[in-house]
Amino acid sequence: VQLVESGGGLVQAGGSLRLSCAASGLTFSAYVMGWFRQAPGKEREFVGGISRSGGNTYYADSVKGRFTISRDNAKNTVYLQMNSLKPEDTAVYYCAASISAAVVGAPREYRYWGQGTQVTVSA
Repeated sequence: VQLVESGGGLVQAGGSLRLSCAASGLTFSAYVMGWFRQAPGKEREFVGGISRSGGNTYYADSVKGRFTISRDNAKNTVYLQMNSLKPEDTAVYYCAASISAAVVGAPREYRYWGQGTQVTVSA
């Protein structure tokens, strides 16, 4: 199983980025997908999650209204559209896959993880 994130980079505050996560080696549509992030010296935190069909999405309060998660099961890809970025959004962003995700926001629910992509937001 491979999850490969892309789309990170350096952006000014108020700007936008779109992250992608391409999955292979698994039945993508059978997995709940999540996005997490980890800033230096901090624990990994939940950003957003999406159900298998894409019909339900979940967000951390800190990103609600600014970030949008979506998926394309035909392309085995999940996306994270990030708007109105703030310096505090600076982190390495990871996508993850869970077959069950009883608790969508809990990292322990996710079996497969990508390598991460750096997002840096300058003030």
